[in-house]
Amino acid sequence: MTKQQLFEQITQKNSYLCVGLDTDIKKIPSHLLKEKDPIFEFNRQIIDSTAEFAVAYKPNIAFYEALGAKGWESLQRTIEYIPKECFTIADAKRGDIGNTSGLYARTFFDKSSSGLDFDSVTVAPYMGSDSVMPFLEFEGKWVILLALTSNSGGDDFQNLQVHNTKSSVHYSEKSLYEQVILTSQKWADSDRMMYVVGATKADKLLKIRELAPEHFLLVPGVGAQGGSLEEVSKYGMNQQCGLLVNSSRAIIYASSNEDFAQVAANEAKKVQQEMEKYLQLYS
Repeated sequence: MTKQQLFEQITQKNSYLCVGLDTDIKKIPSHLLKEKDPIFEFNRQIIDSTAEFAVAYKPNIAFYEALGAKGWESLQRTIEYIPKECFTIADAKRGDIGNTSGLYARTFFDKSSSGLDFDSVTVAPYMGSDSVMPFLEFEGKWVILLALTSNSGGDDFQNLQVHNTKSSVHYSEKSLYEQVILTSQKWADSDRMMYVVGATKADKLLKIRELAPEHFLLVPGVGAQGGSLEEVSKYGMNQQCGLLVNSSRAIIYASSNEDFAQVAANEAKKVQQEMEKYLQLYS
């Protein structure tokens, strides 16, 4: 999916909602456990009920890997079921040396190899360019680089001040996450790369927009984690929206009863209606 196609979806649906499919076998409604593939059945009903409000879906790969071969089968069926107009994100947070990254890239991007065909994958940048470039070798696929995450432990490293004498930027002292954003723009432009920025870090969005004015940002942390959709939209939006705001638990686990899909639809619609307002105000 191209950047323009993604923006067209946002415009058509008046939404920049990404639904996180963090599907936990221990949390799905108990009546689904009688199904041959409970995980897929849960995902299928969530997708059916939210697709008119969402422009993207983001399975967290850990929830599927934990179930072994059955989990991978559920993941493959889920990806094949998601409407083609929706952007798909493998939330895998991979990052290793080039050889191994190449295999990770094949896992999520090469359907003939693994059966999976995501539009994008989240990647950890700590090992530098040679851990990221193999993902960019797949034409039309996106890398979503971890930049500033919402977990409390993110401050252990991400806000450390670094000094880079090779930087072309006029000031030499910057936070590590800022250096990640600046350096990675040499690897790919805004048509192939996004950044993860936690919703609880909305105060940093103005600075991030200075560093990456045209890039899309994947923003988790709205909803159950307490991030403010209004602040994220106000400070993070650009002329093509430039945001994919993820909500997982607040939508998919809004009900644990047989009405879970309809309740999820209601919650997704509430978010979409709020997003429509912010698109008019800030884009």
